Amino acid sequence: MRKKKLENLKEAPLGYWEESSYMMVVPEEATQELLDGILDRLLNMKEIKILEKQPLTEETPGKVRLIYEEEEYEIGFYPSGFSVPEFYLNQNYYFTEEEKKNLMNAKASLTIFMKFNQNAKKSYHLQLKLALAMVPNMLGIMDESAEKMLPTAWVKMTANSKILPGANTLYNVQAVSNDEGETWLHTHGLCRCGLTELEILKSDQKNYNNHYNLISTLASYLLDKKEEYQGSAYIGLLVNRQPVVATYVSWTQGLKEYQQLKLGNIEDRQNGHNSKTSIIFLYKNEKDEKNKTLTEVSEFNDLWGENPIFFISNEETERMKQLAIEKFDYVKKAFQNKENNIIIKIGLPIDNENNFEHIWFELIELNEDQFKAKLLQEPYDVKDIHEGDERTFTVNDITNWLIYTPSFTIQPESVYLLER
Repeated sequence: MRKKKLENLKEAPLGYWEESSYMMVVPEEATQELLDGILDRLLNMKEIKILEKQPLTEETPGKVRLIYEEEEYEIGFYPSGFSVPEFYLNQNYYFTEEEKKNLMNAKASLTIFMKFNQNAKKSYHLQLKLALAMVPNMLGIMDESAEKMLPTAWVKMTANSKILPGANTLYNVQAVSNDEGETWLHTHGLCRCGLTELEILKSDQKNYNNHYNLISTLASYLLDKKEEYQGSAYIGLLVNRQPVVATYVSWTQGLKEYQQLKLGNIEDRQNGHNSKTSIIFLYKNEKDEKNKTLTEVSEFNDLWGENPIFFISNEETERMKQLAIEKFDYVKKAFQNKENNIIIKIGLPIDNENNFEHIWFELIELNEDQFKAKLLQEPYDVKDIHEGDERTFTVNDITNWLIYTPSFTIQPESVYLLER
């Protein structure tokens, strides 16, 4: 009976939140004046050119067709009710207790929806900019497509930045566990980017973090390099230096690879996770990759070690570098407080190669144009510099940084915490 059921599985049609990107913007105060002024506020945006606009009515959403960075987009918007699941406020981003209280008490929002163009990060960036312009007095945004809540300070920081958001901001990884500890990891938000959602079945509490990193790395890989995906992705190294070669198949096919499954089975997909979503598998070797022989992720549990290596794309490395440079003034300010400890990642050129080894230094001296830092680890491939050596660099040498305060850690992606 089970085999027959699996043979007849079909993907369900995409939901509206999967076909387009839906965001619910929560205002401090929902008023008619706020709604009436939406189009005027969009007209004041210097970054866009409006080609066509349709005002909001009681029967139809408002619509705007516009040009942003030489590409055409169409957005829609309408007033909507609002209710946020409490766990949205305890994942991904930090909310103050007052922010949580205000969001839990909020009853109204403005829903903004749009189809993403080919560059999903650029489309997402635009949607944040539009949301901030349309509802400048926001309490936050519920990204319905990714099932997560975005704090106002982060939205403002990201929307006003010249650097695109990272791939990992476009989706969310959620975990469902049962009483026996079996865990089902799955993404939300990739479908709106023209991709499939991703899943890992039969995870557990011991291996959850490694599996989370695996699904996140593959999702970001697809967003950064989706045109290069040819059925498998080399995205990391296991403890024995064996390559992590990931692939995925539709859930309708992937379920056939599991004999016993307590989470993520057919019964769990009656009301969701049954459209364009795929299960991740790994290849053990080149022969398996050639023959498309799939292996469950859980069979690799003993090979992750304490610090498995997951690769970052060149595109993401460059984006992180530009963001670290853009936000470096926060490092200058934080360095004035001697309770803070700051480390900076520098790209050191590898001999005879047009490549760099990215390695951490401790900041020990800082002036306007240069800074002195001490190497914190022994390089793998760079000669003539060793752990403990001090060198002078410029801001353009930076690829990342971390600020360790007495209370929390700040990176370029989370400087909104310093605005609190």
